[in-house]
Amino acid sequence: MADLSFYVSPLSEEIREEGRVQGRAEVWAEGILYAFDVRGIDLTDEMRRRVATCGDMELLRHWLSRAVVADTAAEVFGEEPTDPGPAPSR
Repeated sequence: MADLSFYVSPLSEEIREEGRVQGRAEVWAEGILYAFDVRGIDLTDEMRRRVATCGDMELLRHWLSRAVVADTAAEVFGEEPTDPGPAPSR
């Protein structure tokens, strides 16, 4: 009988999780590109490559939120989200 213990091992779960994260990023990237296409906003090949290869979910969410309201691609990619740090204390 074959040893199937790998399929329930922590390493196997880690590999599956990496695949799920990559799959989610690909779906978000497709959604962003679709939003641009539906809205008739032209992208350069570099912009399309940037979206298609991005694996940062926070950045993808940021781009999507802008892609649905922006008038130009430059508005979407003009400012990247930054960590504002801790809120100032009063």
